[in-house]
This record gives sequence, C-alpha cells and structure tokens, in this order.
Amino acid sequence: MRVFVTGASGWIGRGVVPELTAAGHTVLGLARSEASERALQEAGAEVLGGSLDDLDALREGAASTDGVIHLAFKHDLAFTGDFAAAAEADHRAIETFGEALAGSHKPFVIASGVLGLAPGRVATERDGLVADGGGREPTGPERRLANAQLTLAMAGRGIRSSVVRLPPSCHGDGDNGFIPAAIGFAREKGAAAYVGDGSNRWPAVHRDDAATVFRLALESAPAGSALHAIGDEGVPIREVAAVFAEHLDLPAVSVAAEQAGDYVGWLGLLWGLDSPASGAVTRELLGWQPARPGLIADLEEGHYFA
Repeated sequence: MRVFVTGASGWIGRGVVPELTAAGHTVLGLARSEASERALQEAGAEVLGGSLDDLDALREGAASTDGVIHLAFKHDLAFTGDFAAAAEADHRAIETFGEALAGSHKPFVIASGVLGLAPGRVATERDGLVADGGGREPTGPERRLANAQLTLAMAGRGIRSSVVRLPPSCHGDGDNGFIPAAIGFAREKGAAAYVGDGSNRWPAVHRDDAATVFRLALESAPAGSALHAIGDEGVPIREVAAVFAEHLDLPAVSVAAEQAGDYVGWLGLLWGLDSPASGAVTRELLGWQPARPGLIADLEEGHYFA
C-alpha cells in the first residue's frame, strides 16, 4: 500500500515509517519543516509539505494514497495548558479525513491514548466507546476521546477506521515524552518523587512494538476497531522512581498529591494517576505480541540517563 502518515517525523512516526517500509509499503509523510522533510527522505519516505492545519494538504494526502495513519497532535499546545485547542485541531483534521475517505473502504488509523480511560481499574479495548460527558463541558482529554469515537463511527461511512490507543509511556532510545520529562524534573529537584505509596500504575509499551500495532491495524483491523498497544499492563510509579533514584544517585521520596507539581512540574496531575490497561483483545485480534523490553528493563539499560 501507499500510505499517508501525519506525524511521520515525530517519535511514534519514526517507528511507524520504517515498520511500514520494511513490510513493503510506500510512505507519503506530511512535513511542516525542512528538517522534517529531510528526516523523512532519509527514512525512504515521499514527502508532502503542510501542517495539521493545512486541510487541503490532508485531503490531497488521503486522496492520493491507499490508506491513512494519523499520528500528528499538537502536543506543544496540549502540554502548555491549551489541550482543548490541540484537541480541536485534531478534530478538524479527522473530519477532513472522513470527508476525503468516505465510501472508499480505505483504512484510516489514528493514535489516541489510554491514560485516564478507566481510572483505578484495568482499561480494555471495550472502554471509552460511547461518549459520557454528563452534560458538562468536556475536558481536553475528553475531547480527544471524542475524536477517537468520531473516528470509530466512520466505519458506518464506508471507511475501515480504527483507533490505536497508546499508553503514557511509549519508551525507547530517543524518547522525548513523559519519562524523560520526569527524569529531567528529578534532576532539577534533587529527588525522584512518587505520589503516596507509589502503587499507582502506568501502562507502557516500547515504541517499536507500538509501531507494529499501527502496521497491523492498517493491514487488517476490522472497521470500527479500538486497539490497545500495551506491553506492560501497569508499572507502579514507585518502581519507576526507584530506577530514577538508582541511576541519578538521588533519593526516592513519597509526596502528597497536592505536592506533586512541586516535584514533577506539569506532570503533577498525571504522575499519581492509577490507569492500568490491557491489550489482550488486540493481541488476539491482530496476532500481535510485544517483542521489545518492558519499561523497567528499558530504563535499566541506561540510555535515558546518558
């Protein structure tokens, strides 16, 4: 297949593009800068210039290929306090793809997340399929969940749509997400913090294992599939902080929930969440098995602390 990929030069995209090309697919990647364009060309991809706000470019990419993988998201907006604006830009892009792909039966795969999907219990692929805003204004993460629900509903419009939900840690050498941010805060504050007794769990997956899920979803996921790219079902944050402490030669400290922001900055509202997730349905449906190291083993390799 010739596949249009947004976010192709980002962290997840840098795993998805070689995964696709190794399987014999051709990639057309969206690039919003010369640096992104060079990176995509070096990875063997074709390039379409444009950004997530360039809806004409999105239409062109969808119309000229055999399927779409939508990875781009305005994380810079989301993590500086305007998650709603990031989710709205994502909504416009998804609607644009829906219009371009309607009736084509082409695959359309988007990235979403599992954090907060079912707090306090193990979330499954069957969670989050129906909107439940309770009549109030949705939060930013709820808006992104609504975008995933919109995508799944496109199965009724002649699109083989699917959603790959990612855990908060998609780890690996070169990761620029939550885990390196937490390590940076530990260095800055002189302590590796966890909230309360640190038993709250985060799911995780190696970036390259997640890339395989995106490829398999493109190739074979039934229309309307919610999929989980989950390697570790739930890693206690206390264990993560302990590895930080060992490699940085710092104390691991318990902090109250209201103090978390003093130790992990903008991660404060997330660091204490208990949000484990299962990928059992996805493994059975796609025949997928994670093959790379889990989060703790990856941390112990040391590259996060180099």
